[in-house]
Amino acid sequence: MTKVGVLLSGCGVFDGAEIHESVITLLALDRGGAEAVCMAPDVPQMHVVNHRTGKPTEETRNVLDEAARIARGDIRDLAEVSADQLDALILPGGFGAAKNLCDFAVAGAEARVHPDVARLLGEMLTAKKPVGVVCIAPAVMAAVLRDLELDGDLTIGTDADTAGNLERMGVRHVPCAVEETCVDAERGVVSTPAYMLAGRISEAAAGIEKLVDEVLTLARTGAEAPA
Repeated sequence: MTKVGVLLSGCGVFDGAEIHESVITLLALDRGGAEAVCMAPDVPQMHVVNHRTGKPTEETRNVLDEAARIARGDIRDLAEVSADQLDALILPGGFGAAKNLCDFAVAGAEARVHPDVARLLGEMLTAKKPVGVVCIAPAVMAAVLRDLELDGDLTIGTDADTAGNLERMGVRHVPCAVEETCVDAERGVVSTPAYMLAGRISEAAAGIEKLVDEVLTLARTGAEAPA
């Protein structure tokens, strides 16, 4: 069975992994006959947001513990996962991708990536195994590509400011409708806007389900970037 890592960044759109995007990803993988391997870094969240008020609180929470809520407890510490254990990898969005997997939320184009996130993404790129990045998660991939001195095609939809930051990191931003994907065949990276554009869960699902299908096709056909 195709094993696809799902890299979560907590639990909740404002401070962790976007729950709708994460669950849609897991459901699409299951329907596609793949095994999802959920993981997250064992680190404190940048901050904790009260999702009813939208305001930060004085709480502290752990990214791995919070992500375990979405994974129903079946989750691995990212530090213990390597590319040779996976056939593909998908990063759902949510502000946690830009706060806990990297610091794009505060650093923009100067963003730095959590070391284990950078390691795993680098391993996937080196092994030419496909990676899907959803919503704001392309910012994580852009920072990794920049640090590896690689370029690539990515989309976050149509937001000019965010797209500009990605381009300043050296990638090519491709405008994209919510139900569509951007496929970088050379890098084996698929991206889709999801809630960067979606007004309804069905709109987010359309693009995410397409992304999952494309990632699984790449993984199963052994599609590789040219040498």
